[in-house]
Amino acid sequence: MNSSSNVNQSGSPPFCLLGAVGYSHSLDTCVLEVVVILFLTVLIITGNLVVIVVFHCAPLLHHHTTSHFIQTMAYADLLVGVSCLVPSLSLLHYLRGLNEELTCKAFGYMVSVLKSVSMASLACISVDRYIAITRPLSYATLVTPCRLRVCIVLIWVYSALIFLPSFFGWGKPGYHGDIFRWCADSWKTSPGFSTFIVGLLYAPAALTVCFTYGSIFRICRQHTKEITQRHARFSSQIEGDKGERGERCEGCPDKRYAMVLFRITSVFYVLWMPYILYFLLESAGLYHHKVASFLTTWLAISNSFCNCLIYSLSNSVFRKGLCRLFSPLFPSCLGCTDAKKAPAPVSPRPDSRCQV
Repeated sequence: MNSSSNVNQSGSPPFCLLGAVGYSHSLDTCVLEVVVILFLTVLIITGNLVVIVVFHCAPLLHHHTTSHFIQTMAYADLLVGVSCLVPSLSLLHYLRGLNEELTCKAFGYMVSVLKSVSMASLACISVDRYIAITRPLSYATLVTPCRLRVCIVLIWVYSALIFLPSFFGWGKPGYHGDIFRWCADSWKTSPGFSTFIVGLLYAPAALTVCFTYGSIFRICRQHTKEITQRHARFSSQIEGDKGERGERCEGCPDKRYAMVLFRITSVFYVLWMPYILYFLLESAGLYHHKVASFLTTWLAISNSFCNCLIYSLSNSVFRKGLCRLFSPLFPSCLGCTDAKKAPAPVSPRPDSRCQV
């Protein structure tokens, strides 16, 4: 096996998925593949480094339990970006001395584990918001810092264990290593292992997200309807009008923050759904195409950059921290001047449900 991989490495034509299906065997196709991977790598590393630095520099972001899971996702996505340097260096022929089989297995396993951490973190975020909205009075006793740390450790351990059987010959965790010839030609998927991954990771995470966010939006819609009815009933009373206006403002942050997290989760599954569908079809022997493998895999990996982009566009506290971070470079930024002039709003009474 090793000798065959060494022969493949020493062959004159460069191996790349976009050129392995007859479209083009010229160097330009491999260069295009390297450019795509390097471009995504730079975006992922830069974006998640910014997220990590902003979270460390913005104290208000540390008051929310979901920030721990978002930082976990940022670290996992940052490692995804760093690991993506491996296929780039391989396509540039800087890794010829390494064992191709071991390298592609390690790379495929690492990326699969890191994306599993992101998927499980999104599910935990949805459960956290569900508890905060459905049980606000007991939320502080149910979600403690110690339990959060234990949950994050369990996420990493579970993600590492669930893909471990692929190293012992049971299936293939994904197509991330197909940049290498051995992974693309010799490492085959297994219907049993694919069903195992879907049943213990993809399906539970997706069902948890659908149930929790569906319940959250139903509760928020019901709450808004009750406030509107009360407001219409007591609109003639000035004091009641003021009280209902304040109550309405209290209900808004829950829905706004849930929408931010729902956008992140929706983009995650939109970008990963083509990959999951192709994974199931290819494992069942119904469809196999190397270009489809390449496109769906790197479309899914691009989600590692989208998380930080969505969060920076949707969360006002994160935007203020981001603006303070870049204020020395852009002193005339309008958002920076507004953040410095406008004091932070002080809530008259804390509400455990409205943690934004």
